[in-house]
Amino acid sequence: MLQPIVQLSCDNTARHSLWSDLGQALRDRKRDYTRQPINRSIVLLAIPMILELLMESLFAVVDVFWVSRLGSDAVAVVGLTEALMTLVYALAIGGSLAATAVVARRIGEQDQEGAAQAAGQILLLGIATSALLGIILAYFAADLLGLMGATSSVVALGSDFARLMLGGNVSVFMIFLINAIFRGTGDAVIAMRTLWLANALNMVLSPSLIFGWGPMPELGVTGAAVATNIGRGIGILYQVWHLFGDKGRLCLRARHLRPSPPVLKRILAVAGTGAAQLLVTTTSWVALFKILALSGSAALAGYVIAMRIVNFALLPALGVANAASTLVGQNLGASLPDRAASAVTMATRFNVVLCALVGAIFVFFSEPLAGLFTTDAQVLSNASRALWIVCLGFPLYAAGMCLAAAFNGAGDTWTPTRVNFVCFWLGQIPVAWVLARQLTLGPNGVYIAVLLSFSAVAIWNAYLFRCGRWKIKQL
Repeated sequence: MLQPIVQLSCDNTARHSLWSDLGQALRDRKRDYTRQPINRSIVLLAIPMILELLMESLFAVVDVFWVSRLGSDAVAVVGLTEALMTLVYALAIGGSLAATAVVARRIGEQDQEGAAQAAGQILLLGIATSALLGIILAYFAADLLGLMGATSSVVALGSDFARLMLGGNVSVFMIFLINAIFRGTGDAVIAMRTLWLANALNMVLSPSLIFGWGPMPELGVTGAAVATNIGRGIGILYQVWHLFGDKGRLCLRARHLRPSPPVLKRILAVAGTGAAQLLVTTTSWVALFKILALSGSAALAGYVIAMRIVNFALLPALGVANAASTLVGQNLGASLPDRAASAVTMATRFNVVLCALVGAIFVFFSEPLAGLFTTDAQVLSNASRALWIVCLGFPLYAAGMCLAAAFNGAGDTWTPTRVNFVCFWLGQIPVAWVLARQLTLGPNGVYIAVLLSFSAVAIWNAYLFRCGRWKIKQL
């Protein structure tokens, strides 16, 4: 009788520990991630990071949901402006990679003043970059829509929307950068709550300002841009309140906002290659769209649907990868490179298992999943084929994400940039063209090229990770 009782007690303890960790992950508390068990650290960081990513993805979904009620031209405005915003996102995410890496390193070194100074310089850099970019993009907003292929009616309807989104890109920059600072300190819960607040406001304000509900003016598609900027703006105020408060691991003061050339130079070096890393990826997607367009609109639409499903399904894996990035930065700062490597290995194993299960589901149920987004037979056929072909590589994609996060967390943003350049620009695009056009595989050739290129990224990252040079990267 004793053994079953002991076993039951152990099972209950394990279950209690799991639920306890889930509850702890959503609470705002100071934790030392260089001392806690690695598996628990991953859980405590990954859960709020996953929820943060889910909230970030909701902005575009909410805007498109309500704007679609205004007609196809309004949807085109949002889609074309979102394509233009990829430059902003690339620069902002590049800066956020640097923010997490540098701040996490200083936190690991127990250098609170150095972390605060780095955060202050990141804010200065973000404000300066977004202001300059905003002035230029806002001034040429209508021309940029035209260059993207917008009709005269779409340009007339969407110029104000594009001007507000592009000119107000400071809200994107700052919410990304400050959340990256919080992730670097290990305060992922604050980053998550910021997106909850910003999204809740956007969900209420977007339809109100688009349709003129209640006391709100009826602004049409422009109302979506106003709502998004207000939601993000108030989210930033919430961030700043915490950033300059006394309760977090980082206490920013006015002196930290004075320019420090050595720190700025260090951050720019990491942020520059981080932005290049994202630009390589996004521009390669543009090239694939061009190749797919030669096969007709059904192939293009099917691919868009499939990749939206894939990107959403990979959000949890990206959250785990972000957790690994923070743990790498902090543990390298604490002179614990082996612990940093163990954190990445554990996160990678978890990601591989999770994404293998999800990928298997998507392979077998690709058509019903794609059918949730379209009833057009040709589009559905292309979407389901793209989905099951691309999802065959889910385990490798998951591993590649964690390994790239290890390099980024160490401040070695150059390594994944180089890998992406070779595998996407020199590999994916030519292979997609040869398979699709020369070997007449059509859209399937593009889908196979995506599978091969991302798998190659994962394998190459694994080799470079084992070489271990990222462990000695100085920041």
